[in-house]
Amino acid sequence: MNLENYFISQFNSSLIGDDAAVIGEHVYSKDAFFENVHFKTKWLSYYQIAAKAMMINISDAIAMNAQPKYALLSVAMPKDISKSQMRELASGFEDTAFKHGIEIIGGDTISNIKLDITITIISYSKRPLYRSGVRHGYLLAHTGDLGRSKKDLQRLKNLGHLHTKSKFTSIKLREDFVKHSRRLLSSGMDISDGLFSDLDKLSSVNKLGFKFHKKIPNAVSCSGEEYEMLVAFDKRNKKALIRRAALSRTPFNIFATSARVRYTNRCKAHHF
Repeated sequence: MNLENYFISQFNSSLIGDDAAVIGEHVYSKDAFFENVHFKTKWLSYYQIAAKAMMINISDAIAMNAQPKYALLSVAMPKDISKSQMRELASGFEDTAFKHGIEIIGGDTISNIKLDITITIISYSKRPLYRSGVRHGYLLAHTGDLGRSKKDLQRLKNLGHLHTKSKFTSIKLREDFVKHSRRLLSSGMDISDGLFSDLDKLSSVNKLGFKFHKKIPNAVSCSGEEYEMLVAFDKRNKKALIRRAALSRTPFNIFATSARVRYTNRCKAHHF
């Protein structure tokens, strides 16, 4: 058990354990986006920082099959931040929220030695998609192509530059696929910590392991911050899900079958 999982295990609540907490039809999610942990200001513009911070939080709502409606922002800013940089941050938050039908309704700002952001998203869902629900013999799939985010992070560490459409900065969420496939999906979550690390969470919740259909390279399996969907489903729904993925132009990759075997995640934490 890693330190994050150990800390979470200290809290006794049945609402903890998914991408968001569900209370009635309300869905609440919160993620942090901290300088020198998730990003460096020399890598991204202040607009990009705010936009990505918002997108990774919206991703949790989408993963739960929830419609995000409101956002609360907490922004800790260095004392030497300029007014133009503040305007960039505000525009990044506001533009991204507007694109997804979200209203920013408040939050908090404080002085800090660096730029740290946390966002709470309030969403609604009549049929949330949970991590639990995987049974023996179910198929596992992920959307999109994995591995580019880790590759781009390494490029930044090596003082390189990213393409304007790099996955590290331009996150593509799969809301259409989730919305139209929900009744066929048994389990789901977004891939934020890497495929193998997030499979570890599914394994823990469902008390099952996985038999992989082919070997997955570490560059793919250990790439964090992909924000694609990881889903499980009954094999009888395979053809229908492939059709729905095609209709929403979502790459759909079936890679494993759940089984009563031990699962071990061999990926290291991807944050630096």
